[in-house]
Amino acid sequence: MSDPVLARLREIPYFSGVSPVDLERLAVYAIKKTYPKNTVLINEGDEAGPLFILLKGKVRAFLSNASGRMVTLSTQESGSIFGELALLDGEPRSASVMTLEPAVCILIPRSAFQAWLREHPDAALSIIASLTKRIRVLTESVRGLALTDVYGRLVKALSGMAVADGGTWLIEPRPSHRDLANLVGCSREMISRIMKDLVRGQYVAAEGRRLRINRKLPESW
Repeated sequence: MSDPVLARLREIPYFSGVSPVDLERLAVYAIKKTYPKNTVLINEGDEAGPLFILLKGKVRAFLSNASGRMVTLSTQESGSIFGELALLDGEPRSASVMTLEPAVCILIPRSAFQAWLREHPDAALSIIASLTKRIRVLTESVRGLALTDVYGRLVKALSGMAVADGGTWLIEPRPSHRDLANLVGCSREMISRIMKDLVRGQYVAAEGRRLRINRKLPESW
């Protein structure tokens, strides 16, 4: 394992309390891989496999059915880990993961990581904290699906992606209607109708690969 990759491992929050010497013992098992955009890294139902550490890029965890409908569970960026649930309990993968942009990952074999965790309970506690956070996020997602209408879920999703830009908000890259539908759990046609009305009302505007929110979105649709 090269020094630059080992240095990146030291930047991962889950390993912040691990000594450099102990981290080097884990790094000897690490395999660095590069993936293009839209690559499926994990398939739901696959046997438990390696731990993934995302060094660069963005990925999406999702569920899908036989008809092709997809629901996004979360998106993760550089510094995150995924695949740890099946790694810890040995059960099949509970969700699929796909790259949203070119990504660089470190893979650590399941057996090697389990042995290392037994020697480093501080790292195990960090992973438990990560899993707890994801459970909270999923709880909020279920709450939204059960108690909020499609428009309300869309507004929350757009607000979560937007970054302030002067007196407006900017989302870059601009999500497709299919991506938004997967995120809020509805049909693409429903999203298209809502977005068309928001554009007509000049609440939002497409600017090439960007989406600009010009003012606060209405309370209801």
